[in-house]
Amino acid sequence: MTCPTTMPEYSIADSLPLYRQLADQYRRAIDNGALRPGDRMPSMRVFMQRHGVSLSTATGSYRALEREALIEARPRAGYFVRARLASALPAASEPDLALVPGAAQFVGIHSTISTIVSKYQRHPQALNLGGATASPDLYPSDALQKAALRALRRRPTLLTAAGHDQGAPDLRAVIARRALDAGIQIGADDVIMTHGGIEAVNLALRAVTQPGDTVAVESPCFFGLLQALESLGLRALEIPASPTSGMAIEALAFALQTQTDIKAVVVVPNLQNPLGSVMPDAHKARLVALCSQAGIPLIEDDPYRELADAAQPPKSLKAWDTDGTVIHCTSFNKTLAPGMRVGWVNGGRWHPRIGMLKFAQSRHNEQLSQVVLAEFLGTNAHQRHLRRLREQLRIQRERMAAAVAASFPDGTRFTPPAGGMFFWIELPREVSSDAFFDAALDDGIRVMPGTVFSNSARFDHFIRLSCPSTDLDQADEAVRRLGRLAARMATHAG
Repeated sequence: MTCPTTMPEYSIADSLPLYRQLADQYRRAIDNGALRPGDRMPSMRVFMQRHGVSLSTATGSYRALEREALIEARPRAGYFVRARLASALPAASEPDLALVPGAAQFVGIHSTISTIVSKYQRHPQALNLGGATASPDLYPSDALQKAALRALRRRPTLLTAAGHDQGAPDLRAVIARRALDAGIQIGADDVIMTHGGIEAVNLALRAVTQPGDTVAVESPCFFGLLQALESLGLRALEIPASPTSGMAIEALAFALQTQTDIKAVVVVPNLQNPLGSVMPDAHKARLVALCSQAGIPLIEDDPYRELADAAQPPKSLKAWDTDGTVIHCTSFNKTLAPGMRVGWVNGGRWHPRIGMLKFAQSRHNEQLSQVVLAEFLGTNAHQRHLRRLREQLRIQRERMAAAVAASFPDGTRFTPPAGGMFFWIELPREVSSDAFFDAALDDGIRVMPGTVFSNSARFDHFIRLSCPSTDLDQADEAVRRLGRLAARMATHAG
C-alpha cells in the first residue's frame, strides 16, 4: 500500500514548527491505520511537492518520525512505516479477583525505601530510569522565570510578607476555573494550597483517620503513600488493581462488606503509579457511589490526569461526587514545575477540618510560586506547554516500549500505559527485582524494584521504569542493557 495522497485534517498550535506539524499528520495516519506497517512513505521529492515545503523541512519531518520509531530508512528503497514492536510482548497479568484481600497490616516500607535511596546516593551519575518526573527541559523554565521577575517587580514584598492561610486568592480562583475541565465544580474558597500533592494526601488522611485505623489502597501502590500511612500509624489493606482499569471495584466492595474497620479509601484513578492505568468512567462512578453508600471518605490523588494521551483528559473522581465523599488532592509537580512543590486539596465535607490541620501543620505556602502559577495558568501558554509535554512523553514512551519489546527476554509482560511516563514491567518470575535493581545500578542505571510498591511479595519480579530522559538514543541503549541483564538473570536462575 502506498501513502494516501491527502492527509486527514489536523489543527495544531501555531507555535509548533512546520516540520513538526507535518510529522504529526503522518503519525496520526499511522496511528489510525491509514498507513500500515510496511507501507512506503513518499519520497523526499514527492513530500516536498505535496506539501509545498523545502528539503530541510521535509528532512526534519522524516527525522522526527524516525526518532519516534515510526518509520525506517531502507538502503536504496526509501522510507517505510515500521512495525510497532511493543505488540510483541504479552500484556501484563491481571489480578486474580478470586483471591480475598489479605489482612490489613501496619506498613513497614520506610526501611526498604531508605535502603533504595541510600544506594541511589552512592551512584549519583547513574541514568535515572526510575524517577517520577519528566526531564527538566520539558518544563517551561524560561516562561516561569520571566513570570517570577514580573511578579517581584510588581509586588516587591512577595518574599517578606505573609500570605493567605488557604493560599493566594488569585491562584485559587484560577484553579477553580480550571477544575471544570476535570468535571469538578468548586469555588476559590473550596481550594486549599499545599506543599505538593503529598501534603494534600497527608492532610486528608489526618482529617479522616486515627492511628490504628485501616485504609484501603491499590496494589501495587505508590510507595510514597505507604510511607505516609506508616508515619501516621495506619494499617494498609491492599486491594488488587488492574494494569488497564485500576482498582478492582468488586474486591473493594467485598472488603467493605467483610471488614468494618476501613476508615478511608485512597486511589490514583488517572495514570496510576506505577501501573499507568486509567480507570474507566463507569468504574469511577461505581467507586464514588460505593464509598458514599458506605459513608467512607474517598481520597483521590490525581497529579497525572493532564498527562493522559486522550484528546480530552479523563475526568476526576470528584466529578461524580454529590455529597462531599471525595477528597480531591493534586499538584503541579508532574505537569508544570517539580521544583515549586505546589499542590492543592478540596476536602469535600471535611474541608474545614483540613484547613485547620493545614494551618496547624505548616501554615501558608510561600507566595512567589503561587503568584507565578496564577499568571501562567491563566494564559494559552499553559495549554501549549501541556500539548508539547504530552507529545514528548508519548514519543519517549513509544521509543522505550519498542526497545523493551526488542530487548527483554521471553516471559516479560507489559501493558503500554495510556499516557504519562511509567512502565510497569513484569519480568520472568525467576528474576528478583531487588537483585535486578542492584545489578542495574552497578551498570549505571536506576530502576525502581517492585518490592517498594507493596507490603506483600507479589511484585518481587516487577520493576517500574520511567522515561524522563530526552536523549532517546541514550535511553535506548540503557533499555537494551537492562534487557540483556534480565536475560542473563533469567538464564542463570533457570
